[in-house]
Amino acid sequence: MTGVSAAAFAAGTGHAAAEDTGGKVPADPFTLGVASGDPLPDGFVLWTRLAPVPLAADGHGGMPLRPYTVRYEVAEDAAFRRVAKRGQALATPELAHSVHAEVHGLRPGREYFYRFRAGTEISPVGRTRTAPDPRSTPDSFRFATASCAAWYHGHFTAYQHMAREDLDMVLFLGDYIYEYGITAANMWRQGVPLPGPEHAVEINTLEQHRLRYALFKADPNLQAAHAAAPWIFTTDDHEVQNNHAGDWSETGVPAADFRRRRAVAYRAFYENLPLRSVMRPEGPDLDLYRRYRWGRLAQIDMLDNRQYRDTFPAGAVMDDSPERHDPKRSILGARQEKWLYDGLGRSDAVWNLLGSGVVVAEIDRDTGPGRLYSNDMWDGFPANRKRLWSALERHRIANPVVLSGDIHRHVAADLKADFKDPDSKTIGTELVTGSIGSDGDGAETDSLARLWLGNPHVKLYNARRGYVSCALTPGRLTSEFRTVEYVTRPGAPVRTAARFVTEAGRPGLNREV
Repeated sequence: MTGVSAAAFAAGTGHAAAEDTGGKVPADPFTLGVASGDPLPDGFVLWTRLAPVPLAADGHGGMPLRPYTVRYEVAEDAAFRRVAKRGQALATPELAHSVHAEVHGLRPGREYFYRFRAGTEISPVGRTRTAPDPRSTPDSFRFATASCAAWYHGHFTAYQHMAREDLDMVLFLGDYIYEYGITAANMWRQGVPLPGPEHAVEINTLEQHRLRYALFKADPNLQAAHAAAPWIFTTDDHEVQNNHAGDWSETGVPAADFRRRRAVAYRAFYENLPLRSVMRPEGPDLDLYRRYRWGRLAQIDMLDNRQYRDTFPAGAVMDDSPERHDPKRSILGARQEKWLYDGLGRSDAVWNLLGSGVVVAEIDRDTGPGRLYSNDMWDGFPANRKRLWSALERHRIANPVVLSGDIHRHVAADLKADFKDPDSKTIGTELVTGSIGSDGDGAETDSLARLWLGNPHVKLYNARRGYVSCALTPGRLTSEFRTVEYVTRPGAPVRTAARFVTEAGRPGLNREV
């Protein structure tokens, strides 16, 4: 940022520059941008990470291995004439010099701007907002959902367009990074050099995870999307390893070794995202599932579909085995299920949103007379889905909406009381966001369309890259499936491939575009 002196920034903080821990800060330490997240009525989390050389091979971003003081300002205006909060945090080498400043004492339902200073270096400005007063019912809630951002498969053009929307929040639904080695074979992003050999192997160490986050987060479009609105998160599989389930690895890594791998993956996840200290992982355990409120307009339950799930029935990703129907099987685990159902029972929100890393609706993948299901999705846990449906009915939950990702395709589906009976009651709506970059350019349709659309409750299938933009009011949810025609080269325009309206009290999808 230009035009602001360090002295002007520090005015009123009560700390002289000489009191800064760490000494002189290397030039240009804010190469990974800024971000905010976890909005509450009185505050939020502010994030940055000091990394003047973000791809330094040791994973420390070019920073000396000592702590540094980082100061922050929060203001009511972008020019910082009305500063609401000032504070400081310590960026330590143990957490890759990341900062997670938890700001409190602000006014609910307000837009704020923020920035950081380390030494004489000043960060870009970010925009964020607090959640509304929990007793209020806001007129609207604008949010977007996103998932599956394989940097090497294409440019983050979808993030570029998302950053230009006036959003209150972004819900990220998994696969923020990918663990695969990046080689000439899968490097489809044109106009940028192939990353160094340290990126050519599947990542499993802390240093490798830090480098992978740095590679992805150096993208200016991702930085712009983070700087435009607060984000909340869940994971899917690729933050650790494809198709993993708890401490089970599809490549046969022993459970104890895989827990160590999960520990470093979750530590890097925490280091690189705006998460609260209560979400800092303890070894291989990350306290990820979390509940948010947007006044009385919406309750948002972000679910963890990976850490507590049972393994694949009969060891198969695709099947319809008897084991799949075991009533004890869970994708959430007993503790998370209880948390979810208890929280739904207490909800007084007009809309109840569930953020899931994988698709919840039943999808029969056999286009003939047989039945075939993906056990990686909720289809691998039909008893758990039935328990969720029972909780929705038992607590008379108003307007349930599932927000999911994972499949690299845009899908909209009605949630049925009995998916095998098209005439059964529609109890909710599911909006599945396509990928930001994964699978390259994509197309309006592809070979999987017949499979998905063969399920009568599926109302949309689109294989382009993009995101879902939603406008929520007390009376309706409007969802726009936003797509870009290409990502292997930059600059694609964005279009609305489909628009649906779901009316409060009348579950189901009504297509407008």
